[in-house]
Amino acid sequence: MKSTILSCTAAMLSLAVATIPARAAAAANSANTPKRQVVYDVFNLGNPLGGTYGQGSSINNRGQVAGFDALPGNTVMHAVRWRSRDAAQDLGTLGGPNSAIAWPNRNDAGAMAGVAETATVQPLGETWSCAAAVFYLAPPTGDVCLGFRWRDGKMTALPTLGGDNGFATGINDSGQIVGWAETPVHDLSCNAPQVLQFEAVEWGPKGQIIELLPIEDDPDSAATAINQKGQVVGISGLCANAIGGASAEHMALWQNGMVTSLPTLGGQYWNTPMDINENGDVTGFSDLPGDSVASPNFNAFIWTRRAGTANLGTLSGDALSEGLGINDKDQVVGASYPSTRAFIWQNGVMTDLNSLVAPGTTLVLIDAQEINDAGAITGEAQDPNTGAISAFVATPRPQ
Repeated sequence: MKSTILSCTAAMLSLAVATIPARAAAAANSANTPKRQVVYDVFNLGNPLGGTYGQGSSINNRGQVAGFDALPGNTVMHAVRWRSRDAAQDLGTLGGPNSAIAWPNRNDAGAMAGVAETATVQPLGETWSCAAAVFYLAPPTGDVCLGFRWRDGKMTALPTLGGDNGFATGINDSGQIVGWAETPVHDLSCNAPQVLQFEAVEWGPKGQIIELLPIEDDPDSAATAINQKGQVVGISGLCANAIGGASAEHMALWQNGMVTSLPTLGGQYWNTPMDINENGDVTGFSDLPGDSVASPNFNAFIWTRRAGTANLGTLSGDALSEGLGINDKDQVVGASYPSTRAFIWQNGVMTDLNSLVAPGTTLVLIDAQEINDAGAITGEAQDPNTGAISAFVATPRPQ
């Protein structure tokens, strides 16, 4: 899902916490960078809530960043928005310990969407997507999770399809929010402790909920991103564990009330669109042939209607990669593993973002979550001296 019903990214980010990438390794791909690459100034947004782990998940075209940060001890995390580089706001929760904005929010008016725990105990003992894919640093609480809309200083819970849990990912300027929500159906394709079926949904500006049907005979689906035109992307597959793998057998595009299957890179599982721009172009990650649920081999991709699905590859020496954000110029950002390095892909070339950073920072950029149309990037950066991980903003210098 930070991937979700998503993804394996949670496991990869846990690796980032334990492994401090060497600065020398960060430049390993510099020989492959095209001439006259843009240089980026990097700004550390710090850990405003007192912990040592945070992430910038979203940067809109006004340069506003949202994501999450850990409280002292790293056992609780809250959704955060940065009103400026020096002013962060804790968005709170829905009554439980944890909340987060984990996906790009394409809203320039200040409204946001994410997921938060409530004070209600899971009636069926489910783990659900939020605990498994986003709140992975925190001990499991056993609390119900719901998608939320944050607007005018208030966090509001979004309804489900009659089940217990929900998860909100993206929001556009019209206030349309997408994600997934449980139904009351006990789904035989679920793996314990997951019990209930879940479906991709769209919430309207007033909280109304619309179910987005899965592909063909798939029982379950999840929506991960929406653009200003109302085009939605996500996954379709089995219930499984409600966190990627077999839940992401197919990549889906919803538009005009219809669902279309997007071509994958040939693997059977972990096929996950993560973002869609205003041209309808999509990035994400997709398994290659020879995969299994337990052995993902995904690479970042870009899909366009004119050219289909293209493998973006990995950074030098790596085996896995994820495309996490795309802007209207078809610049893609993401992460490459196992070295855990942020990348930018443009003009057919994937480049280690660390090799483009202007002198003056010691931070190592371990993943890039989103890029806006001005080319500003946010994600996660690690301090090699302390091991602390924090949100960052990288802004391109004018040429």
